[in-house]
Amino acid sequence: MKMSKRTLIGTALLSCIGATLGLPAQAEEPLKIGMIASYSGPYADYGRQFDAGVELYLKEHGGKIAGRPVQIIRKDTAGAAPDLAKRYAQELVVRDKVNLLTGLDFSPNAYAVAPIATQAKVPVLVMNASSSAITNSSPYIARLSFTVQQVSDPMARWMLENGVKETMVVVADYASGTDAYTAFKNAFEAGGGKVLGEIRTPMSNPDFSAYVQRIKDAKPESVFFFFPSGVMPPAFLRVWKERGLSEAGIKLFATGEATDDSFLDATGDIALDLITSHHYSYAHPSEKNQKFVRDFEENFGTAMRPNYFAATAYDAMAAYDLALAATGGDTDGAKVMDALAGLSFESPRGPIQIDPETRDIVQTVYIRKAEKVDGKLVNVEFDAYENVKDPAKADAAKGK
Repeated sequence: MKMSKRTLIGTALLSCIGATLGLPAQAEEPLKIGMIASYSGPYADYGRQFDAGVELYLKEHGGKIAGRPVQIIRKDTAGAAPDLAKRYAQELVVRDKVNLLTGLDFSPNAYAVAPIATQAKVPVLVMNASSSAITNSSPYIARLSFTVQQVSDPMARWMLENGVKETMVVVADYASGTDAYTAFKNAFEAGGGKVLGEIRTPMSNPDFSAYVQRIKDAKPESVFFFFPSGVMPPAFLRVWKERGLSEAGIKLFATGEATDDSFLDATGDIALDLITSHHYSYAHPSEKNQKFVRDFEENFGTAMRPNYFAATAYDAMAAYDLALAATGGDTDGAKVMDALAGLSFESPRGPIQIDPETRDIVQTVYIRKAEKVDGKLVNVEFDAYENVKDPAKADAAKGK
């Protein structure tokens, strides 16, 4: 991805932003950022990773964005809780008068926040929620993370390119699961592959035994699966291993949530050799990411690896900083959204851009394998698809 003239100017401004923007009185007034995320319950790691990415960026920039100190106001949804997310967004806008809403780990929560952002004209930077239509739900939403369709489509293409012609699809039964199934099936069948069947599993405490046995009895050539990162992928992989499906010759593929860097050590060797598609790996070899990982571990220790939540949180702060550089420090929602449109810069994951038309992320999607490197289980990238847009929006633009 080429760096635009505007991006280069914005990057230069970022290095000296604290010295050049705002009147003294304005410089002392903190930017208020409302962070809606999971800080308790089974998905509490999501909030911790968001916080770490934000904290790391702020520490690198003297605790400031656009020359102003930053106040983070956190709200805990403890998972997918759209009613709670909507109430928190209202409180953050009306009572706390935040300049920016962010976080948003689950898609239902992001959809719930959309009408609040539209009415209040407050910009929203999505740090994870990956349902394709989120950026369609409000003109004040931009996404710095990914869409499930964006990482599922390349997996289908890679499987076809490597001789896999038949598969079954297993997804969690919610919006992002539907997106994963749709994008994968469309790409796989368009390339001449055959989807033999679809299995949808509940989000809450699923017992995978019956589902895996159904797959074993069907004897497909392969299986592609998508679950949100956390408790579901290791549970599925454990049953897959116990029932001997790999020994039965059934190949297994997934999106990168299955081998989320944050959970990979705990998942253990049952993840070995699993091929996945995703936009970030702790082991990404770029100089930018090596520094990101090194700084992360120096600040937070090695017990918690940075994952794609932390990388996106870091990038969201960088994007907001660059946007305010372009607006001259003006936090007006419409001006910020205009500044974000088309913005591109180097992330720990590689080059990224906010699509000027859809306000969605454009980025490289990597094909990785879970391997032991120096005794550590990591996602080793070995193939890549560059400049990938969300396929749902790309198809809409083509009139499909």
